[in-house]
Amino acid sequence: MHTLKRTLTDFIGAELATLTGLDEVNPNVITASKPEFGDYQANGVMGIAKRLGRNPRELGTELLARLNAAANPLVSHYELAGPGFINIHLAGDALRDRANELLVEPRLLVLQTESPQTIVVDYSSPNLAKEMHVGHLRGTIIGDSIARILERQGNRVIRQNHVGDWGTQFGMLITFMRESSAEAGVALADLEGFYRAAKQRFDADSEFADRARESVVKLQGGDPEYLEAWQAFISTSLTHCQAVYDKLNVTLSMTDLKAESFYNPQLEGVVTRLENTGLLKDSDGARCVFLDEFVGKDGEPLPVIIQKTDGGYLYATTDLAAVDYRCHELKADRSLYVVDARQSLHFQQVFAVAAAAGFSDEAISLEHISYGTMMG
Repeated sequence: MHTLKRTLTDFIGAELATLTGLDEVNPNVITASKPEFGDYQANGVMGIAKRLGRNPRELGTELLARLNAAANPLVSHYELAGPGFINIHLAGDALRDRANELLVEPRLLVLQTESPQTIVVDYSSPNLAKEMHVGHLRGTIIGDSIARILERQGNRVIRQNHVGDWGTQFGMLITFMRESSAEAGVALADLEGFYRAAKQRFDADSEFADRARESVVKLQGGDPEYLEAWQAFISTSLTHCQAVYDKLNVTLSMTDLKAESFYNPQLEGVVTRLENTGLLKDSDGARCVFLDEFVGKDGEPLPVIIQKTDGGYLYATTDLAAVDYRCHELKADRSLYVVDARQSLHFQQVFAVAAAAGFSDEAISLEHISYGTMMG
């Protein structure tokens, strides 16, 4: 089922094309600006009359006669106004019948696309090892709504839950567990409480924080002992997340997981590719990309940090690997990132680096779907 506007555009456009003999005409049907002008207005007569060198009022009068003769059941009556506007008043009975049809089959409210695409929707993506908060829930609901609509339109939607399972918080948790009297079972039973205690230690003790960062490097390097502890934290946290999704009827499942850790084997290759393109530069021991279009308030270029001085990787590195995967493995036409507005600069930089280094190409549209944050 087409929208009312599309139906009226097709109908009036066909009559106008027959009347003028033109192959391409746009009746320019819009929502009426005032109730007294009807429900819709067709404002395209003036432009077409100018093309034909005719008086728009006369052309409008001829079109009005054809429309009245055609007797479209959607329309109660038409009016000619001004220099050639056609005011359109819809028929109440037709609107009632249309509404009843939609009540029986609400799927008709979403139009099927004529050109289905493969669309990745990256959403929810909480940092694991702690409970989801309202910010995660907001992005989850927005992202799930977008995924459902795109799917209903006939697109192939690939959900991606890019959970944070590979960052500093896990080095912090593993180090805290190894250095405290807590056993793994105790830590997992109250993961949120254990996280708060570890975070307090991390913020208060700089030496502990350094050891936690070293643990991240060991984890990313594949140390078996650290991987075992990490996997225990991940499994428990994912179970908590899935319980929230199920309760909210969110369509994400375990099969949609593409966590940060999924891309870890590709990160060294990301660095190598950036080196080969000449984009990677050393900056105070870190390895960064500087692009001319990104500068700070002081006019100095803003870095996209790819690898820290200790060898660890950052969000940008993982996101570049994800762009490459979605573009070249999933063959996506669009990749949507449903993330709050605070990350706008990050995604602008990642998308620009991806294009410059060949992680993405013109076949894919990378789009940040931003939303506001909950304050207070």
